[in-house]
Formats: sequence, C-alpha cells, structure tokens
Amino acid sequence: MGVRSNTLVLYDGVCGLCNGLNQFLLKRDPHDYFRFASLQSRFAASLLDRYEIDAVDLDTVYVVADYGQPGERLLARSDAILHVLNRLDGIWGLLRVGRALPPSLRDALYDVVARNRYRIFGKYDVCLMPEGKYRRKFLDLVTTQPSRNSGR
Repeated sequence: MGVRSNTLVLYDGVCGLCNGLNQFLLKRDPHDYFRFASLQSRFAASLLDRYEIDAVDLDTVYVVADYGQPGERLLARSDAILHVLNRLDGIWGLLRVGRALPPSLRDALYDVVARNRYRIFGKYDVCLMPEGKYRRKFLDLVTTQPSRNSGR
C-alpha cells in the first residue's frame, strides 16, 4: 500500500465561511485525505514561515498539497480551493472545471468573496473547536499547545 497523500487546509479560524467549508469537507472525506489548521495557530505560522509567508494575512486560504511528503507544495487562493475540490468524490469534483478559467480571473473572484466573507457569513469571537470525532484531523490541536491569541 502506498503512502496516503494528505491535503492540509490552513483557514481563518474565526471566519464563518471557512468553518463552513471545513464542515463540508469533513463530511465528504471518506478517504481521510483532509487535515486542518487555523491560520491563527502557532502551527500554521511555523509552517507558512517555511514558505516565507506571513500567517497574518487571513484573507487567503492555503492548502499544503501532499503534506509531509517530498513533493509537498503550498497553494493559495483559487488554486487552493480547486485542489480541495479535486479531492472530493461525486458531483462536487465537477466544480474543478474552474481550472479552465485564467488564474487572474479565478483569483479576482476569490478576492471578492474573501473581502466580503465576514459580512455575508459572519465572524466568530474565537476559533471554533471541532467535534470530538474530528479533533485528530486538526493538526494545530494535536501537535501543539494552543497559543494565548489563537482563541482555542
């Protein structure tokens, strides 16, 4: 059996849209592909630092494709979302046709949603805790102690 390729989603832990996306992915992950960490965590800050990215930018979702493998790579914005959609089974995977759009257009659409996500989907005061059965999939909870400012 080969090494399983994990997809690590780095998300804004107080964003209603981001937390909704996580719940959506958790319920559609029969192959156990997805792992998660909030951008507010020390875990995410340390990981993004390896890629010379400041985790303070909460307007961007990041995906670490093939997390922990030699071919690990960081994807941002629309590329990150399309990678996640590509991992889904069923009709959801059809949304990956978005790759046919030029990256500049995809990212412009992504930016419109990112700028308005709190207003439309809400914002929490603290990062939400996952249900107990999903806790192991949240690497910032499993591998590190919570930081004072993470809200966890």
